[in-house]
Amino acid sequence: MNHRAAPLPQQLSLRCLSCREEYTATDAGTCKECYEEASETEDELKSEIDDLKAKVAFLRLGSSPLDSHKRSSALGFSDVVLVASDEFHSNPVSLLAHKAVLASRSPVFKAMLEIEMEESRSGTINISDVSYDALRAFVNYLYTAEASLDEQLACDLLVLAEKYEVKYLKTYCEKFLVSKLNGQNSIASYSFAHQHNANHLVESSLSMIIEDMANLTKSEEYVHLVDKDPKLVVQIYETYMSKQVNTAARID
Repeated sequence: MNHRAAPLPQQLSLRCLSCREEYTATDAGTCKECYEEASETEDELKSEIDDLKAKVAFLRLGSSPLDSHKRSSALGFSDVVLVASDEFHSNPVSLLAHKAVLASRSPVFKAMLEIEMEESRSGTINISDVSYDALRAFVNYLYTAEASLDEQLACDLLVLAEKYEVKYLKTYCEKFLVSKLNGQNSIASYSFAHQHNANHLVESSLSMIIEDMANLTKSEEYVHLVDKDPKLVVQIYETYMSKQVNTAARID
C-alpha cells in the first residue's frame, strides 16, 4: 500500500491585525515589525510600572522616631530645620521640614533623629557643601518624589542621595545622567560616577569612552583626568585593551 507524504502547509497571505498590511505566515496574528514594536512597548510599560511601584513605596511613611500622635502633629507643623552652606550667600540659608518625613525617607536622617544626637535635641540639621537650590530640590523630592532636573542639579542631588542613603533618588538621578551622556561629558561623567558609586553611570560612560578612544584621549578632559586620577586612566585602557583582544579573538 502506497502512502503519500502529507503536503506541506502553504504559506498564507495574511493581514496584520495592527498595521493592516499584508504579510506571509503560517498562522494569523501580527507581522514581525508590529510584533517587535509591541514587545518594545511592553518592556517600556513594565519599566514604567516598576518605577511607579518604587515611587509609591518611597512615598509611604514608614516607621519614624515619633509615635503616632507626634507624627500626625509633625505633618501639620514643621519641627526640624535644615541649614545649607551656600557659597552664593553670606549667611546660611535654611528650610523647614518634618522629622517624620525625613526619617521615613532616609535611614541616615532616621538615625540622627532617633538617637540622642545634637540634631535630635536642637531640631537643626546642618548640611555642608550644598547650595540652597540643591537642598530645596532635595527636600522637595523627599516629599513628592519629583524633581525638574538639569545636569548640574542631577549631580548635586545624586551626591545628597548617596550621603543620606536615599536610593530611589540616586537611581533617578543616575538614569537622567546616563540619558545625557555624550562625547563631550563622558570622561567627566566617568570620574564623577566613580567618586559616588554610580555603577550604571560608570558602565555607560566607560562604554562611550571606549567607542571613541582615538578622539577622547586628545581632549582637555582626558589630560585633566590623567593628572587628577591616573588610576581611572589605567582602568579605561585595561577595558579598551580587553575589548580589542576579544574582538580579535572573534575575528580569528
